[in-house]
Amino acid sequence: MSNPDPGAPYALPERSRLAGASRRVLACVLCSQRKVKCDRKFPCANCLRQGTTCVPASALAPRPRRRRFPEKEMLDRIRHYEGLLRQNNIDFEPLHPSPADDSRSPSTYKDSVDSPDAEDLGDTKTLPEKQVNIWHAMNQRDRPEEIGNNEESESSDDEVRPALVKDALDTIFQKSDEVLLFGSSRTVFDLSILHPEPVHIFRLWQAYLDNVDPLFKVTHTPTLQTRVVNAIGNLSSLSPVLEALMFSIYCIAVVSLSEVECMSIFGIEKANMLARYQFGCQQALLGCGILRTTDRDCLTALFLYFVAVKPGTDPHSLSSMLGIAVRLAQRMGMHVETSNLKHNVLEAEMRRRLWWALAIFDARISEMCQVSDTRISTLVPTWDCKKPLNVNDFDLRPEMKAPPPTHEVATEATLVVVRSEMADFIRSSVSYLSFVSPALRHLAKGGAIPENGEIANLEKMIEERYLSMCDLENPLQFMTIFTARGYLAKNRLMEHYSRYSSTQQTDAQRDAALCYALTMFECDTQILTSPLTQGFYWHNTLQFPFQAYLHVAQDLKRRPFGQHAERAWRVMCENYEARLSDTPTNKDPLTKILSKVVFQAWAAREAFPGTEPPSIVTAMRRKVSEMTLESQFANFAQLGPTSTDANNNGGFMSLPMGLGGDDPLFDFQWPESTDPGPVDLSAFLSM
Repeated sequence: MSNPDPGAPYALPERSRLAGASRRVLACVLCSQRKVKCDRKFPCANCLRQGTTCVPASALAPRPRRRRFPEKEMLDRIRHYEGLLRQNNIDFEPLHPSPADDSRSPSTYKDSVDSPDAEDLGDTKTLPEKQVNIWHAMNQRDRPEEIGNNEESESSDDEVRPALVKDALDTIFQKSDEVLLFGSSRTVFDLSILHPEPVHIFRLWQAYLDNVDPLFKVTHTPTLQTRVVNAIGNLSSLSPVLEALMFSIYCIAVVSLSEVECMSIFGIEKANMLARYQFGCQQALLGCGILRTTDRDCLTALFLYFVAVKPGTDPHSLSSMLGIAVRLAQRMGMHVETSNLKHNVLEAEMRRRLWWALAIFDARISEMCQVSDTRISTLVPTWDCKKPLNVNDFDLRPEMKAPPPTHEVATEATLVVVRSEMADFIRSSVSYLSFVSPALRHLAKGGAIPENGEIANLEKMIEERYLSMCDLENPLQFMTIFTARGYLAKNRLMEHYSRYSSTQQTDAQRDAALCYALTMFECDTQILTSPLTQGFYWHNTLQFPFQAYLHVAQDLKRRPFGQHAERAWRVMCENYEARLSDTPTNKDPLTKILSKVVFQAWAAREAFPGTEPPSIVTAMRRKVSEMTLESQFANFAQLGPTSTDANNNGGFMSLPMGLGGDDPLFDFQWPESTDPGPVDLSAFLSM
C-alpha cells in the first residue's frame, strides 16, 4: 500500500481511508461553518468559487470519545468514601446498606465492661477488605495514552469472560464427577415414590420447624413453606434443588423424633424411615449436581443431610465430607462479606446463616476427630463473613432494599446469633488458636491475655446483651441460656489450660478450673432434663461434655477431699444419670472409656473410711460387668467348644479394658499420674 503524498495539504489518516467506504460522506469544514449546502466533492464547488482550501470533515482528528467510567471503579470509590464517613461517625445513606449494625458488635461493648482491655474484644468497625478479581486483572491492558482514549480502547472483544470459560469447562467435564459422591446418576430413580404421603409431609415439616429450624435457621420459613405447600400437589415434577432440600428436611425431622413418635405418627420404624429418606436425599443431591452447585438451597440440603447422618457416622468420615460443603460455600463466596453484599437483603442474610452454621458444625466435628496432633477447623480468623442479625424470619422479605433493624428482645434467631457471637470471638482468641492453629496466633485480637481472662469480657457482653432478655419459660430461650453458659464455661476451661497447663497451679486456680467443668455439667443436665427442651433432645445428646468428665475425675483423684469435692461428685452423678444411665450396654462405649478414670478418682476417696460409692460408680461397675460378660460369651460362641483356649479357661477369656476397633478414641490411654500436670488438649478436644 502506498504512503500518502506528503505534499498534499491534508493527507487523510490511514484508518480513515480504510473505513471511508463504509462511512457516510460529510460536508467539508467551511461549508459546515457557513451552513451552506456542500456537494461533498473534494474540493467542493463552494470552495472552488471562494478560492479556499477544501477541508473534508473526516480529515480532522476525531473528537476524543469520553470513556465510560468503569462501574467497578466507581463502586470502589463510593465504598472508600463511605468508609471515610463511617470512620468519622458521619451519618449518611449508604449505596448498599451494611447488613449488620456494627455499633452492637463486641468491639464497641465498652460501657458495660470495666476491663481496660475491653476495647480489644471482637472485631473493630472496619469495611470488608477489597478482593482483587483475577479475571478483571488479567483483562487490564497497558496502552499508550493516545490509544487509550480512542474508540478501540473501549472494545471488550478481546477480553476473556469467566462465564464463557465456565460454560466451556462444564461442556468438557459434563457428568464426569457423578461417581465421586453418592454413587452414579446414570441409574434413573423415580424419587416421587420415596416422598411421604402429603399428610406426613406436613407432619415432618412441622417437626422440622419445631425441633430443627430454631437451632440453625438455615432456611427462611415464610418463603420455603409456600414452596413446600405448592410442591406437595405435584411431587413428580419438582425441581432437583427443591427435591433435595425437601428430602434433607425429611431426614433431619425424623432424626429429631423418638422411636415412639415415629411409630405413633407414621406407623413406621425410625430406622426404616431414615434409610428411605437418606437414600432419597442422596439421589436428589446427585441429581442436582451437588459437587458443582452454586445454589444456596442445594448446599443447605447437603448441610442438613450431614447433620442428620452425624449420629451414626464416624467423625473422621464426616469431617472429610464436611470439607466438600465448606469448599462449596467458599466457592460461592459465603465467607467473604463483599460477596454477600452483592445479593439482596434476604439472600445475603441466609448466606451468612448458612456459613456460620457450617463453620460451627465443622469445628464441632473437628473436635471429635482431634485425638491426635492433627487440628483442622474452618473456625479461624481468615474470613470476614458478618454475623447473622437478631431478627425474625418475617422481618426478612425478598423485596427489601435495606436490612431490618435488629431487635433488642429475644427472637427466633437469638440462639443462632448468640452462638455466632461467641464463635466469632473464640476464633480470634489466643487460647483457641494456641490449640487449633498456632500459626495464626498473630491474627488473635486483644494482644496479651488480661488477668481475668479474655473470655470474661465476652461472657459479660453475652449475659447482658442477650441472656438477660431471655425467658426461662420459653423453650428456645431456655436452650439459648444454658447452651451459651455451657459453651462459655468450656472455653473458660480451654483458656485455663492455655495459661496454666505448663506451670504449677495454686489451689485457687485449680478450684476455678473445676468450677468451669462443673458449670458445663450443670448446663448440660439442665438442657437434658427440662421438659421444655425435649424437642431439642436429639441435638443435645450429640454434645457430650467429655472435657468435663475427664477434668473433674482427674481433679477428684488428686484432691479427693477438696473444697468442691462433694459438689463435684453430686453434679457428675446427676449428669451421668441424665445422659447414660439408661443407655443399653451395647450402645454405651463411653462408660467403659470413662470408667477407668472415674474408678481411679473414687479409689482415692474410698481409701478413707465412712464413704459410700456414689451412683455413678455403682452404675459404671454394673455396666462394665455386663459388658465384660457379654464380650466373654460372644468370644466363647465365636471360638466354639473345641478351642484349646476355651477349654483351658473354662470357656472364658480374660479381655483387656480397651475396646479396640478402628476408632482411636477406643484406644486412648488415660494418664496414670495423680497430678494432671501439663495437659494434652487433643484428649480434651476429642469429644
